[in-house]
Amino acid sequence: MSWIVLSYSLPSSPRSSPRVALWRRLRRLGAISPTGSIYILPARDECLEAFQWLAQEIRQAQGEALMMHIEQFEGLTDSQLIELFHQARREDYRELEAQITALEQTIGTAKVEDSTPYQSTLDKLQRQYADIARIDYFECLEGTLVAARLAKVGQTLRAPNLSTTTEVPPAALAEYKDRRWVTRPRPHVDRLACVWLIRRFINPVAVIRYGPQPEPDEVAFDMSDAQFGHQGNFCTFETMVLAFGLTEPGLSAISEIVHEIDLRDGRYTRPEIAGVDALLKGWLLAGLPDAELEAHGIALFEGLYAVLSYSQG
Repeated sequence: MSWIVLSYSLPSSPRSSPRVALWRRLRRLGAISPTGSIYILPARDECLEAFQWLAQEIRQAQGEALMMHIEQFEGLTDSQLIELFHQARREDYRELEAQITALEQTIGTAKVEDSTPYQSTLDKLQRQYADIARIDYFECLEGTLVAARLAKVGQTLRAPNLSTTTEVPPAALAEYKDRRWVTRPRPHVDRLACVWLIRRFINPVAVIRYGPQPEPDEVAFDMSDAQFGHQGNFCTFETMVLAFGLTEPGLSAISEIVHEIDLRDGRYTRPEIAGVDALLKGWLLAGLPDAELEAHGIALFEGLYAVLSYSQG
């Protein structure tokens, strides 16, 4: 397995704030420090970019920074390093669990109709969970358990008089059958699900382009200033399902899977989430071109739709 290592030094200063600020940045990145003198992240694009920016800031502060790609550490196996990442995230999840327990106890003594004030607390906890999950690079079990507890609290609070909805303008399927579509390159879960939806329910031979900017007459989705994008707490796939009024069995379950992988807010805990997430990450790590990502994505979501619509039929 490949790792990225950052080693740095800062000039002596009577003020400790630069060192403290750097330590906090490394903690927010989820880096581990087995020896106290180096910091390690898995060799992923987002981790490499984060360390590169950090190294640049260290040098601008007249410090020294050295980055290395390491395939193997002497005296530390990959499994041991992964366990160190798990230990760090377990501590984060335990702190979050304590807050969830306090919220659950408070809700337990309140009437459902009086629970509105607790939604803001749940929103804050879900954001904290999303921040931890973003750096839970090896997906420790505690994260799944915390997500389940958050989802359960959310279900308790989502009474009819407490539910909030985002108005999604309707769109007529017939008006989009012959349109050209565009979204960002390197499609991941939300965009791949939207591509499948377009080919499954709008036009199986639709022209879908991957590029940074839409051209005239193209329908943009899941990109800046797109006609279809995130709205409220909905990901783009959810927005399109609502806009086109699609109610076929299985789409609700797929929406939950896509929502959780894309937003990681702990709202849904379907058993398919972890497997689908791992598969999608594997395709990106393999460097598949956009056309192959699209083909694999359509096959994946078609299979999910078949099994989920069958189970709900």
